[in-house]
Amino acid sequence: MIEFQCDYAEGAHPKILERMIETNMDQTPGYGLDPYCDEARRLIRKACGRENIDVQFLVGGTQTNTTIICSVLRPYQGVLTAASGHINVHESGAIEATGHKVLALPCGREGKITAEQIKAAYEAHMNDSSAEHMVQPGMVYISNPTENGTIYYRNELEAISRVCHECGLPLFLDGARLGYGLMAADNDVILEDIARLCDVFYIGGTKVGALFGEAVVITNPAISKDFRYMIKQRGGMLAKGRLLGIQFQTLFEDGLYWQISKHAIDMAMKLKKAFRECGYDFYVENSTNQQLPVLPDAVLKKLSEKYSFSFWEKMDEDHSAVRVCTSWATKEENIDALIEDLKKF
Repeated sequence: MIEFQCDYAEGAHPKILERMIETNMDQTPGYGLDPYCDEARRLIRKACGRENIDVQFLVGGTQTNTTIICSVLRPYQGVLTAASGHINVHESGAIEATGHKVLALPCGREGKITAEQIKAAYEAHMNDSSAEHMVQPGMVYISNPTENGTIYYRNELEAISRVCHECGLPLFLDGARLGYGLMAADNDVILEDIARLCDVFYIGGTKVGALFGEAVVITNPAISKDFRYMIKQRGGMLAKGRLLGIQFQTLFEDGLYWQISKHAIDMAMKLKKAFRECGYDFYVENSTNQQLPVLPDAVLKKLSEKYSFSFWEKMDEDHSAVRVCTSWATKEENIDALIEDLKKF
């Protein structure tokens, strides 16, 4: 079976495994206070164009989302997000389990929310005569790319950041697939923009070349204060923290993170072109590693004998949208094989 179901089917980039073997018997302090984590922090600060930011390392995306969100919100507050947002539909109620409500906003197939929606939701609450009887919006969560593979453009991020600032709502960007978003051909956002516009975000490693790990970048000092206490309380403080530092140090040396992200995009665009040439439409247009073609169910049944995809949505009686996901490790020979099989139908 050839896997196109997700972008974390493989292990880790060989350079990371080599570095782990080389450093395996080194003795270091624990909990992310080692020289490898310090060097990874330095490289990430350099990539963000800012020295005055806090960088912490956690193991996985859901753990990172819950730790950040519950560290920001007061007990009576919730987090605004798109209805299709990861924290709303794909984390088994993890945010609600912390005692905070996810306040979902309609988003359509693009999976994005707007500055106008955020402001309207905030003002509707604050202007309600019984506001204290309801969950107060306390922060905003977006992901880039979104669940549907679309990206936020600079003007959209700037507008959202401006409204969040006006309303006193910290802006949190989930970057589990950030490399794939930033390397998309039509993207006009750079890492420095995200560091400038967001209060906190993270750079995904699990889906972009690492065995595991997410690098949390905190630009708002109020969030940074005592954040390590929250990491520990939520079970995220890895004793062998250097395993995270080694991975991000390797990813951010010599531009490896960007190189492997671009590879995933190149493979996805080759597939997208083939789907289009075969006459297939898409659930939503995007330029990232998650492509969502709409295929006849009969074709899907045949393809599924050899390839795995993620079911996305039933479109009509005979057609379904699926997610075809490339990664940093996708082999071009597997892309070519899928393209050849597509042509048979």
